[in-house]
Amino acid sequence: MAPRMSRASMSKGSRSPNMIGATQQVLSSHWHSIIKILNSLLSKLRANHVPPLLVCKLFTQVFSFINVQLFNSLLLRRECCSFSNGEYIKSGLAELEQWICEASEQYAGTSWDELRYIRQAVGFLVIHQKAKKTLDEIMQDICPVLTVQQLYRISTMYWDDKYGTQSVSREVFASMKMMMTRSSQNASANTFLLDDDTSIPFSVDELTKGMSDVDLSDVETPPLLRDISAFHFLQENT
Repeated sequence: MAPRMSRASMSKGSRSPNMIGATQQVLSSHWHSIIKILNSLLSKLRANHVPPLLVCKLFTQVFSFINVQLFNSLLLRRECCSFSNGEYIKSGLAELEQWICEASEQYAGTSWDELRYIRQAVGFLVIHQKAKKTLDEIMQDICPVLTVQQLYRISTMYWDDKYGTQSVSREVFASMKMMMTRSSQNASANTFLLDDDTSIPFSVDELTKGMSDVDLSDVETPPLLRDISAFHFLQENT
């Protein structure tokens, strides 16, 4: 999330062009540091011949975690649910999308799809004329994967610190409340936060099929293993 700023400091009259440029540079550096970490991790995994399947599963889980953390922050912290923060996250998502494309499907897999909740929530934050959107347009075109509870939470938390626009119309709010009342008997429908699933399922068959032969002839035996008889076979291959 973007660093916290008060509404007063975010007002148009209090920001100079130099301040805006400096702030944008600082904010973009946060995303660049994340990209740098992802590149470093991918390079190390490939250099150590980790099977592409495991690399793919790992990054899929990483992006799933990013999705949960960013999305839940929007729904829990009102300062995060602003128009400018939506723009900030949108720019970061563009950086992540580019990284996923460059990493290729072999290593990144469905990582972009793992970000679908935060992508759609941000899409809602940055659209203009929210008050003119119908509930059907919001639920079917803008945020099809979000539940009505999540949409209601974002709509009530939203504030425009850049243009001063309003959230959805009263009619949309009323329709959301009606839908939530009807589904209130379903316990799972009463929560709006995402769960962090730490599991990375894959089968042994998938793993073995994705493994490739590694030539160890140019790999030097680590000094700590050279004097251990159990590892003498490593020196025979060098």
